[in-house]
Amino acid sequence: MLSNTASVFLASLACLVPGLLGQVAWAQSSAPPAWELPHGRMVTEDRPRSYRFTVDYNSANSKGEIITRQRLTGEYTRGLANGEVVWNDVALANADGPASAFAAAEKMTFMEGFRYRNDLSATMKPDFFKAFPPTAVIERNLVWDTGMIEWFGQNFFENLKLNQPYHIASDHDMNLPDVGTFRNRDVVLEWIGRSQRNGQDCALIEYRAFFNPLEIVNGGMTLKGRSDYWGQIWVSLATKQIEYATIYENVGGEMQLAGQNTPQVISVFRIGSLEPLNSK
Repeated sequence: MLSNTASVFLASLACLVPGLLGQVAWAQSSAPPAWELPHGRMVTEDRPRSYRFTVDYNSANSKGEIITRQRLTGEYTRGLANGEVVWNDVALANADGPASAFAAAEKMTFMEGFRYRNDLSATMKPDFFKAFPPTAVIERNLVWDTGMIEWFGQNFFENLKLNQPYHIASDHDMNLPDVGTFRNRDVVLEWIGRSQRNGQDCALIEYRAFFNPLEIVNGGMTLKGRSDYWGQIWVSLATKQIEYATIYENVGGEMQLAGQNTPQVISVFRIGSLEPLNSK
């Protein structure tokens, strides 16, 4: 948060030096507002920019006991020719229980070199993931999460006011190709301050959406439940590039596998971070 310390110090000097108070007042009145996001600024795309996206999935029972854990990592590069992005080195590691070590990660070869135009709406089309195995749900999430973070962080500077919630979607239904359906009950963005990441002055933007109904029908598994997700995004004020982002999501509901007569209550909590690899 910005401090008034400098202003107080200058004001005290003004009491001792004739005429200084007027000079300070002139400087303050001519300076741009310190707490207003820049308007009309486009994202600077002067070079390709790569990120490491890491997401941990923790699956638990109704008592909060962690049964399995998964760690999905991938390298995402944007700023390519024709507005395209690409994924490389996507790998998945598994572990049992809350504390055991992850097994060796298995590379998801179907995502190696997966390249497409950076358009979040296009990723919802039925044939977008045609090269993916039908059960590759969390790998699809990498694509959707990245597009969502960029959309939230880069497209609403003109609308955000400090510490004022801004509602961008209410009761918005989405059809997730080969996965199921999801309804964003109420998506809220809030610019909560300024910070620094990677040597960049950043706007810190919080996003949140709670009580979102979902239904997944995939690979013989059916899940009916709800999602609560939230996180923070550090956006460079100079370039509007994402300098860091987090995502948290809790999915709870009743899951039924093929051949089971009775559904089981599950909870999946995931924690993710998106971090630049070449920030300079």
